[in-house]
Parts: sequence; structure tokens; C-alpha cells
Amino acid sequence: MSTNQNFTSIFQSTTARLIMVGLLTLILLIPLAIVNDLIHERAERQKEVVNEINSKWGREVFVYGPILKVPYTTYTENKVFDDQNKTITTERQAIKNFAYFFPEQLTNQTEVSTETKYRSNYEAVLFTAQMKFNGHFTKPDFSIKTIADEDIEWDKATIVIQTSNLSSIKDAVSINLGGEKYTFEPVYYKSDSEIIASENPVSSLETSYIDFSNYFENSTFNFSINYQGSSKISIVPIGKTTEASMKSNWNAPKFNGSFLPSHDITDNGFTANWKVLHINRPFAQQSFGFLPKVSQYSFDVDFIIPVDQYVQNDRASKYGFLIIGLTFLIFFLIQSVSKIKIHIFQYTMIGLALIMFYTLLISITEHSSFLKAYLIATIAVVGLITAYSVSILKNKKFPMLIGVSLSALYGFIFVIIQLENYALLVGSIGLFLILAAVMFISRKIDFSS
Repeated sequence: MSTNQNFTSIFQSTTARLIMVGLLTLILLIPLAIVNDLIHERAERQKEVVNEINSKWGREVFVYGPILKVPYTTYTENKVFDDQNKTITTERQAIKNFAYFFPEQLTNQTEVSTETKYRSNYEAVLFTAQMKFNGHFTKPDFSIKTIADEDIEWDKATIVIQTSNLSSIKDAVSINLGGEKYTFEPVYYKSDSEIIASENPVSSLETSYIDFSNYFENSTFNFSINYQGSSKISIVPIGKTTEASMKSNWNAPKFNGSFLPSHDITDNGFTANWKVLHINRPFAQQSFGFLPKVSQYSFDVDFIIPVDQYVQNDRASKYGFLIIGLTFLIFFLIQSVSKIKIHIFQYTMIGLALIMFYTLLISITEHSSFLKAYLIATIAVVGLITAYSVSILKNKKFPMLIGVSLSALYGFIFVIIQLENYALLVGSIGLFLILAAVMFISRKIDFSS
């Protein structure tokens, strides 16, 4: 046998064909990566559009209040020395501070009405929230700081509410305290002692002066705030006992934060209830000099689309290598069993058709539902490869097998994409069964030829 014949024999051997198909599979990862970049680019564009919609309607809602703010005076003594470093006199300097007291009891009822807004191919979830708060304060205790009663300015007390952004509030806010009504106004702090120590970009609402000594016996309060917002609602349970309830027509809430509720979720919406005691959180009922950082101790409800179209497309594209590899393996097994020759160019055309599945999927999804897009893309690609296989394999039996196998494979991937908690389990079992089938079919193939 000549050298050329030996080279041709080696090149056409089963092992050589398997290596070439493997290399082609790796090469096709390049266009698959480009498709992945396209999906991420479109997803980023969606985030930009959603942020724009949210900024005009209203962003996340963060509420922290009501807080009783009482000014008080402390004193320091400064010694004055002469030239011989002897004390001449002692000067007493008054320093104004603020004490902050949280409610003894705080109850909240929130009703949230959601709607989905569309711009071009993108969607955002917006909501209108009606919040009602009521509760009561106890008489503030300054004994921990040994502050004399004459140094406490009860007549200059105020009520403060911290919130994420004032532009989300759609009605005037006022509080009924002990039967008297006080209106909140936005406040911009100037004194260092008045800076609220919070990592959240919060704004402040504050009442005019209240003589709180008039309310020692009756400090019950109630107020309402109406928000237009998006994405999330966060409430800090600052009452010694905080009870909250939320009701909404949104049927896919995500409960986050430091405290999870008891809840009931149906197709028509959800209801949730929280009860938080002061012993459940790591901050006290009063603070002197500044407010503590408490945003991390809120309970949150996210109003987001649980699995949007780009997340589903991204999940589908992650299985691209698996689909290409298994499809090539099916053709290779058919080629090995039937002795039909399939050229590497024909493998390339089949691989590119499989890549086109993802471009069809993302483009159709932007104008329809993911289910319809997945069905159309599957029918188009499976139909194209099946029809192409008829001319390659010269019969109808093997193309029908390919069509059924690809349909089952795409159906299997779709099921995995839809699952969340059981995706890994179902995927592992499915891959095990596929591997077992391949091992069974290939057990009699002579790879030495």
C-alpha cells in the first residue's frame, strides 16, 4: 500500500472523523459566544430602558419612621490657663444634641396595585402603594444619659420619617398625634449633629415643632403615605412591637430582607404578614446624637418579573454546546452504523443551523412570548436539519430519527429552562439517560477501522 493510500486510510478512519467532528464542535463555540454577547447586550439595553421608566414613575420605596426627635443640651467645661499654666477660670459650654425615640407599638397596612408598562420590546413592573401607619410612643427616657429635665426642649420636638425619595410620594403627608394634626415638610440638615447615619440614599420628612409634653398621656398616632414606585418596597420595623401586612395583585413576589413573612400567593395576587419584636433586631428603641444604620434590617418585597425573556434566552444558550455536541454525535453514530459518508462541510452547515436557533429565539422573543418563540425556532431549525438530512443520508428512516431526536432534545432543554428548584436534578437525570443510550448504541461500533 502506498504512502498516499495509508494517509487517506488514516484520514478516513473512524477515529480521525471523530476528532474532526470534535474540533468542529469547539470551533462552533465562537459563533455561540457571539450569540451570548448579543443576548447580554440586549439584556443591558432592557435594564437601561427599565431604569428610565422607573425614574419617571418612581423608584424603590424605603420607609423608616415615624421617629420622635427631641433636642436636649449637654455641657462641657473648658479650663482657661494663665501664662504660668495655672487655671484662671473654668468656662461652661453648652452643646445642643438630638435624641431619637422609636414607637412602642407600630402597625402598618399596605395595599399595592401593580401594572406592567411597555416601551418598544421591553417591560417594567410599576406599582402604586397605599401605606397606613398607626401606633403610639411612650414617654422618652433620658435617664440613661443623666440629662436634667430642664435641659430637654420638649416644646421643640418633631416627628421624622426617612424615605428613599420624595418624588415617589403623590399626596401631602400629615400625622395625627394625640388628636392634633401636623404636616410633614422636606428637611435638609445643616448641623453635623443632625445628620442621619444611613447608607441608603434617603430623604427626610419632618413636622414643625411639637410640644411633646402635652402628649405624655396620649401619644397615639396615625398617618398615610401614597407612593408611586417600582422594583421593591422596604420597611424598617422600628416599633418595639411591629406588625405589618401587605396585599397586592402581583402574583410573583419575592420576599427578602432580615424578616420573612407568613404569606399566601395565588394567581390573583398575594397577602403577607410580619410581626417583629425589638429583641429580634440589633438596635435599641432610642439613640442619642444620631440615628443608627438600620436599612439592612428591613423586610422587603420585590416586584419584579421572575424570569424575563433575556434570562430565559441566556439559559437556553448555555445549553448550546450540549445540543451541538449531541446532534453531531447522532450524525456520527448514523454515519458509523450505516457506513454513509458525511462530509465535514455538511457537519458545518448543520452546526450553523443549530447556532441560528438562538438568533431566531431572541429576535422572536422580543416580539412575542418565550414559549411561542421557542416553538417557532425549534420547528424552523429541526425542519431545516431534517430536510437537509434527507439529501445527506439518502433515505427517510434516518432523517426521521434525527427529527424526532432533535425535537426531544429541544423539548428536554425547554423543560430544564422552566424549572428552578429541580433544574439540576432533572438535567442530571436526563444527561445520564442520554449517555446510557449513546453507550448502548455505540457498543458494537468498531473504532479501530
